[in-house]
Amino acid sequence: MGTGVASTITCSIEGDVLNMGYVIARESVSLGFKLQNNSPLPIKFSMQLDSLSSRSRDQHRLPQFLASPDQRTEVVGTQNYSGQSVFSVVPVEGVMEPGKAQDFTVTFSPDHESLYFSDRLQGCKPLCSCPQKVSHHILLKGAAREHMMFVEGGDPLDVPVESLTVIPAFDLEHREGRPPPGPPSPEAEELKPILVTLDYAQLDPDTQAPPATRELQVGCIRTTQLSAKKTVEFSMDNIAALQHKGFTIEPSRGSVERGQTKAISISWTPPIDFDPDHPLLASALLQLRGDVKETYKVLFVAQVVTGP
Repeated sequence: MGTGVASTITCSIEGDVLNMGYVIARESVSLGFKLQNNSPLPIKFSMQLDSLSSRSRDQHRLPQFLASPDQRTEVVGTQNYSGQSVFSVVPVEGVMEPGKAQDFTVTFSPDHESLYFSDRLQGCKPLCSCPQKVSHHILLKGAAREHMMFVEGGDPLDVPVESLTVIPAFDLEHREGRPPPGPPSPEAEELKPILVTLDYAQLDPDTQAPPATRELQVGCIRTTQLSAKKTVEFSMDNIAALQHKGFTIEPSRGSVERGQTKAISISWTPPIDFDPDHPLLASALLQLRGDVKETYKVLFVAQVVTGP
């Protein structure tokens, strides 16, 4: 009777999550990682994406948003409209000798805008007749935008589940018998919502608590496109009114270089006339200027919390 030997694989990715970040839709970005074979056995790898497995296709028969939160174990998120995998990896197959490492390259190639691209990569086992199986899992995540800017932070206002059905706006107008729309007016500019809640923890009424703080991240996506704009400029209005209500926004304006992000720090201390029985509401417009102009309506909801 033989003796089993434990196979150990370590990964260079912290937390086994590879976040590809933001990319312009229909462009691509690649990142690398290593798997290290720390066992005395050679290990065969055959890298597989959950989105391409039959098990994943079966699980997609029931939309995730129809399941309860406890049942949402699916890691396959938004995929490409084209049917081509949004993530790919090389090499796909091979053998890691004992004590050796293998380099892998993951490429993220989204064909449309979405914040919720995700998949799972797995597949390693000992190269022997022993029954044990070793499988390493890596969660892949990425986001894509049509334009060079993005804002992160705030409270979630949607669900990370999207339909792959695309209905062009002109089709909807035609089906409903409406006349074709004219050019949009400045007043009709779409305002993208951002919700920021702040909880001021007043655990001891005799002690001044630190301000409640949150953060928004403004980013400028690196792109291969030729563009006159090399930076994204941002500015937030209504600063004086926000300060009167106890908010501090820093910085309220600035610029971000390509491939970088900049944090907007938001802090709140209750003003003297604050009514603790009702949350305080305030709003401001956050404007981004890059290859296009985008405007976000930031809604602040602040309250005092007196218990754990």
